[in-house]
Amino acid sequence: MAGTYNKALAIKTDVYNRRQTMTAAARRPALGADVRLKEVWAWSMYDFANSGYTTVVITAVFSAYFVSAIAGKAVWATFAWTAALSVSYALIMLTAPLVGAWADAHAAKKRLLAISTAGCVAGTALLWFAGPGTLVLTLFLIVLSNYFFGTGENLIAAFLPELADSEAMGRVSGWGWSVGYLGGLLSLGVCLAYITWAQAQGIPATQFVPGSMLITAGLFAIASLPTFLFLRERARPQAPATGLVDAAWGRVLQTLREAKRYRDLRRFLLCVVFYQAGIQAVIALAAIYAQEAMKFTTQQTIVLILVVNVTAAVGAFAFGYVQDAIGHIRAISLTLVGWIVMVLMAGLAEGVGAFWIAANIAGLCMGASQAAGRAIVGVLAPPDRLGEFFGLWGLAVKLASIFGPLSYGLMTWVFAGNHRVAIVVLGVYFIIGLAILRGVDMARGRAAALLG
Repeated sequence: MAGTYNKALAIKTDVYNRRQTMTAAARRPALGADVRLKEVWAWSMYDFANSGYTTVVITAVFSAYFVSAIAGKAVWATFAWTAALSVSYALIMLTAPLVGAWADAHAAKKRLLAISTAGCVAGTALLWFAGPGTLVLTLFLIVLSNYFFGTGENLIAAFLPELADSEAMGRVSGWGWSVGYLGGLLSLGVCLAYITWAQAQGIPATQFVPGSMLITAGLFAIASLPTFLFLRERARPQAPATGLVDAAWGRVLQTLREAKRYRDLRRFLLCVVFYQAGIQAVIALAAIYAQEAMKFTTQQTIVLILVVNVTAAVGAFAFGYVQDAIGHIRAISLTLVGWIVMVLMAGLAEGVGAFWIAANIAGLCMGASQAAGRAIVGVLAPPDRLGEFFGLWGLAVKLASIFGPLSYGLMTWVFAGNHRVAIVVLGVYFIIGLAILRGVDMARGRAAALLG
């Protein structure tokens, strides 16, 4: 009897201790000791600013315009669009580790972020000249603007571990993603208002779509200003005054040589490559699918993307808390299951209602999975090499961004424009990602990161 009593007491004590630990963790501040809420807001505002580019240019407006007006609905049109994006992502993939390591060596994340922002804003504004007969120019500008967008995305992500406590990165990352989706909503809403007005005046798409590019570029530039005014660069230079490029590449090579020490981060980055392949294809081709497979008009497509951005913002914000509560791996596993359900529903949808449900599932999962992935990298990356390791994360995402949309484009080309077959194929990427994720151990990975 005494043994049974002692065993029961030990179990109760263990449960109590676990509850106390969870309560203490929940009470811990989400921000670092020297971080103020205004600075986190300024960091989030960059997500708010740059989301207009992906929402308007890549997802909702310009992609479908490219296929219909610039490429003339040729059988290779979707493939050409995905090929241009793939080229830009390949360039990012090749340069991201160097840019990240160079940023660490110089303590220059913010400086490089300003350069990438200016490049994306300028490239987007120059799409004003895109129209029938400008295929080569348009493809060049898409490659240019998307390269600078992706580079800036890597750099802003590297600030996250400097701002948030390690146990609250999911929450703070979710704040950024949710604010970002609101930025996408604003840009898309303003463009919708402009397009509606333009159509009422009889202005053709060859004029109002380029006009919406100027609107998007202007909003990006204005909304990013708080980031550069209030976000601090906390890093210190880590390289000698000479040979900085060699030192930066040396850090990258060292990371690759020491890959076994970061086995869980390495495995998660492999997981990222697969599940992000599906996500990036959805982002790049949502409007094309809506118009070509579901026969949506431009206005219907924009309204759909507006609503999906709301659900994505809700998913990013709410799931950050869910992630901190149930654990990183369980949270992202849940989102991958949701993605699998979404592609099956979208591929089989015959009516508008079913497609709307699938699209909003995609929105919830997109916000959740993007926020969760960034937070996991923040936990598994060594604290003094954040720019470098977020560069590797960017490399994984951009690799996914190459073969995800490109495989979709190839499917539509091979199957004579059958977008339903192409979207169902995306489900394979989420299944593979889910299988790889099962081997990631967050506790072991965090310990390896702290050991450096």
